[in-house]
Amino acid sequence: MRNISMVTKLLLLGILHTEVLETMLFILFLSFYFFTLLGNLLILLIIVSSTRLHTPMYFFLGKLSVCDIFFPLVSSPKMLFYLSGNSQDISYAGCVSQLFFYHFLGCTECFLYTVMAYDRFVAICYPLRYKVIMSHRVCVILAMGTSFFGCIQATFLTTLTFQLPYCGPSEVDYYFCDIPVMLKLACADTSTLEMVEFISVGFMSLSCFLLIITSYSCIVFSILQIHSAEGRRRAFSTCSAHLTAFLLAFMPVVLICLQPTPNPCLNAAVQILNNLVTPMLNPLVYSLRIRK
Repeated sequence: MRNISMVTKLLLLGILHTEVLETMLFILFLSFYFFTLLGNLLILLIIVSSTRLHTPMYFFLGKLSVCDIFFPLVSSPKMLFYLSGNSQDISYAGCVSQLFFYHFLGCTECFLYTVMAYDRFVAICYPLRYKVIMSHRVCVILAMGTSFFGCIQATFLTTLTFQLPYCGPSEVDYYFCDIPVMLKLACADTSTLEMVEFISVGFMSLSCFLLIITSYSCIVFSILQIHSAEGRRRAFSTCSAHLTAFLLAFMPVVLICLQPTPNPCLNAAVQILNNLVTPMLNPLVYSLRIRK
């Protein structure tokens, strides 16, 4: 990565208009962080210890729990550090790392939701061939593929962002280093890069969204072909947890995209929801499925 930056340290300004709420936010976000770690570790422990859960669906759920453990680690520790009254400085290298791992884990989860939708599609539409299609080898390849393509996407976005010269100012008008706020600090024209990155992120998200919608359209069609009400209920119950998790992850993004004019406070709230609240709720959603 070409680095011609003269900035070695940046200042995270935090969440807008929350200066008097720092103590309350520290306690709230620390609680979210604790329950996220606890919930996802418990899900992993249950999946590993129970042989009846050694199936493709729970294999992918285990990987989702790993991602949900690490995703809040990208921005939460630094945010909690300065909310507790400590320095808001972050090194240039730390900023690069934040942006890379945020997009790496975010893209990996996006691809993982798509793979999990495909798994449910095969289970409902081709139940007799499910074990053959979703073999152990195929599951491992799909799981590794989500991380591989997530890494490629994150490397591409990080390289594009930090190939620009950063010679000041050094104040990041957000609570962590993300592409839009970093491009504002660049000492060069960023219009072309903004368009390229917007298309890249938009194409990836839209592709995953459409593939998931297509999978569930086929699933709904297949469920409607089942004659018994009990059969339809049982078929739908196998998809309900993933569908709920998918909506929790994607609806905040849709909310941002549908804004007539960008609202910084709403954007920050939605990203906090994605970074802290959704990883905390996923174990709760799937624990209900595991109990069934």
